[in-house]
Amino acid sequence: MDPYLKDEDDDDSEEIEDMTIRPMDAVIVCARNEDDVSHLEVWIYEDSDEGDSNMYVHHDIIISAFPLCTAWLDCPLKGGEKGNFIAVGSMEPSIEIWDLDIIDEVQPCLVLGGAVEKKTKKGKKKSKYMEGSHTGEVLGLAWNKEYRNILASASADKQVKIWDVAAGKCNITMEHHEGKVQAVAWNHHVPQVLLTGSFDRSVVMKDGRVPSHSGFKWSVTAEVECLAWDPHTEYSFVVSLEDGTIRGYDIRAAKSDPSSESKPSFTLHAHDKAACTLSYNPAAPNLLATGSMDKTVKLWDLSNNQPSCVASRNPKAGAVFSISFSQDSPFLLAIGGSKGKLGVWDTLSETAVSGKFGNYSQLNRPKT
Repeated sequence: MDPYLKDEDDDDSEEIEDMTIRPMDAVIVCARNEDDVSHLEVWIYEDSDEGDSNMYVHHDIIISAFPLCTAWLDCPLKGGEKGNFIAVGSMEPSIEIWDLDIIDEVQPCLVLGGAVEKKTKKGKKKSKYMEGSHTGEVLGLAWNKEYRNILASASADKQVKIWDVAAGKCNITMEHHEGKVQAVAWNHHVPQVLLTGSFDRSVVMKDGRVPSHSGFKWSVTAEVECLAWDPHTEYSFVVSLEDGTIRGYDIRAAKSDPSSESKPSFTLHAHDKAACTLSYNPAAPNLLATGSMDKTVKLWDLSNNQPSCVASRNPKAGAVFSISFSQDSPFLLAIGGSKGKLGVWDTLSETAVSGKFGNYSQLNRPKT
């Protein structure tokens, strides 16, 4: 049994079988709201040798507010070499961090920021924000895989914050956007470099070592929905927009002069409605997935900055809010949408995908 799962009263062998997480299992965490109750669900996706797959909820966690974003992190907040935690941004100004290895957990192990109610002399309730807290909803989160105690957050209060989760405090606050900040993303190769995207129709690249520097700015045609750095090169990123377009940029073409415009490497009219989410494949270069309010998920080959659609499907999830390729099983794509049901697309089952990218399918596979 997984040594981190602390549930001591299980004697039933079938239940123990279900609770056991095997090396080849994919673990998916999704946040959802149902009947005004918000919770995290930890799902197990099993793939058998016969090609059959099975998916079930391993355990769930009730959370205090409507979830808007999540970020997994392995910073050992409770000692040891690694942990298994998820940070949750919500309609509240606080960020909750939950231990995913504990079943029936009722309290987050850490809360960053937030407001506390205090009574005035006249008996009225007044909210006071904790030191370093956001003052609006937390719309985006990004964990730094190199500096494992560092978490970036984006908020409706127009601020970007960098937190030290080990110390439980905010180290840096940046206010370089004029609208709500929707998305943040750390560069995979230069881990001090942070990308931020806003409702003010701009993307800004900042260096956490010199946060006072104005950074580099790109203007876009609509409100930013999502950002992602290309994991296969340090120079490229993509941004998805409220008007359904995806833009790719090469930071080597960035201009420090704000009045001179850096042109995108490509502009892709990917969807008919807002392109809410995107995910680069961690194993196959140039393979990008996008999801939209138009209820579709599409797979693109970005080779030579000339995007072509290699597969498209309606996953019956409703408006698609979130997609993510698995790190361990790179061609499994998790999908979440307005219907509140988790979907998984084995993208290698698409002939065009296996034909173009199938040679990358054995990379990153976990060892049995």
